[in-house]
Amino acid sequence: MKTSGAHSDRSASELISKRIAELGDWRGETLGRMRQLIKAADPDVVEEWKWVKPKSPGTPVWSHDGIICTGESYKNAVKLTFAKGAFLKDPARLFNSSLDGNVRRAIDIHKGEAVDASAFKALVRQAVALNGSGKSKP
Repeated sequence: MKTSGAHSDRSASELISKRIAELGDWRGETLGRMRQLIKAADPDVVEEWKWVKPKSPGTPVWSHDGIICTGESYKNAVKLTFAKGAFLKDPARLFNSSLDGNVRRAIDIHKGEAVDASAFKALVRQAVALNGSGKSKP
């Protein structure tokens, strides 16, 4: 697993696991569950830790031939941002945030909310296929 940033002595997977444990509440459980779904949808996914800055410890990133999505946690939500989400079919309407952008789309998950696992895994598989096609658009 790759890391990007100041924490090169630890693997990205370790840093993501540490972040999930540090959250220690519904956000950690949610991020952990979504991580499992990403890995189930794409067993070849690469976990990365990017964008480490003085005031930011970094961000979990899942990639396969390019970024699939990032996983951020906020006080009231866990946000999964798909790098090319605007080009993915979302019949289950999981995307509920960043809908005005030309490229990205996000799923904000709030306390007590459940995400349709099969629909989420379908989005991940589409993102992998789009990345693998070498095109920015389907």
